[in-house]
Amino acid sequence: MTLRVLALSTLFPDMTRPNFGVFVERQYRELASRDGVEVTMVAPVGIAPWPLSRHRHYAPLAALPREERWRNLSVHRPRFTVIPRLGGWFTIASMTHAVWPLVRALHAAEPFDVIDASFFYPDGPVARTLARRLGIPYSVKARGADIHYWGRLPATRKAVLAAGRDAAGLLSVSEAMKRSMVAQGMEADKIRVHYTGVDLDRFAPQDRAAAKAQLNLEGPVVLCVGNLIERKGQDLLIRALPDLPRVTLLLAGHGSDRAAYQKLAEEIGVAERVGFLGAVPHEDLPALYCAADVMALPSASEGLANAWVEALACGTPIAISDVGGARELLTDAQAGRIVEREPEALAAALREMLAQAPNRTAIRKSALRFTWATNGDALVDHLSAIAGKSL
Repeated sequence: MTLRVLALSTLFPDMTRPNFGVFVERQYRELASRDGVEVTMVAPVGIAPWPLSRHRHYAPLAALPREERWRNLSVHRPRFTVIPRLGGWFTIASMTHAVWPLVRALHAAEPFDVIDASFFYPDGPVARTLARRLGIPYSVKARGADIHYWGRLPATRKAVLAAGRDAAGLLSVSEAMKRSMVAQGMEADKIRVHYTGVDLDRFAPQDRAAAKAQLNLEGPVVLCVGNLIERKGQDLLIRALPDLPRVTLLLAGHGSDRAAYQKLAEEIGVAERVGFLGAVPHEDLPALYCAADVMALPSASEGLANAWVEALACGTPIAISDVGGARELLTDAQAGRIVEREPEALAAALREMLAQAPNRTAIRKSALRFTWATNGDALVDHLSAIAGKSL
């Protein structure tokens, strides 16, 4: 018996954004590798109307192929209209309108058993409508901002809750995220905790001195991996630097706040010790994690950040804020610390962590349960149960 899955995700990489949604891609690759499972990937691409579509952000997206094979996945990329700064029901309706003809045709050719949406907004509400029209069940996964932001925003809150209410089953990246979902009115019995995975062969300890030499780094190094946006808290790390002499801070990621962070570093006199690396290819991240003495990510909200698990898998301790699944992950004090989101607290914690010789084997043990095989097993079980199929 074959389980045919329609995977719906606006978080999915493409040739212009190879790092975008890499964990969603890896999850579905694992799912598609299983015997008796067929995955069709629908990754809608939002583009502003003309003349904004000619902007450097949208023009490369408009040139993407509408259908392709992406790392052994069959991927469809229908376009839908987005209006900058206008979301809510418009985005949901626009995406539904764009996706429906494609999904209807695909379903008519070979019927799907279940829809799996990888994010609560706008994917979840769109999956809800598609599932109703096709008469099949659907699932939605909560990852972080989709619950903490879109699930609370007045313009999208009702749609997010409706998607959760009518789903046959729900997934959550952590127990903490599940509690947030329940607090917002979703049924606890429908929610299954579904931890992320990490490639333990690629993300593994390397000689730290050699890794630093390869990247021309000297002295203590603190790495932060995440989009340069206010929620991730890179500004707090920059403000902590004056109390951390000789420490180099590397920021791996891009985002709207980069210019503001560069200005901040210059104003407080630490610009020469802050490296803005931009969007680092995922395959290059292990070398950075291994070169760093600590990976710090003082986010205001998270589900269970992939960067946390990747750093630990490389034997690098982490300094993170008390958000999402932080306490589920940091069960061994050797693996890192939960720190207040204050520059002074971060500086004190980092100073102590940098003065210690980490037990990299013990640190890595904290990540060993986060495998893609385990992730895939759980997803097959979840979707099979929803679809009423036994594989």
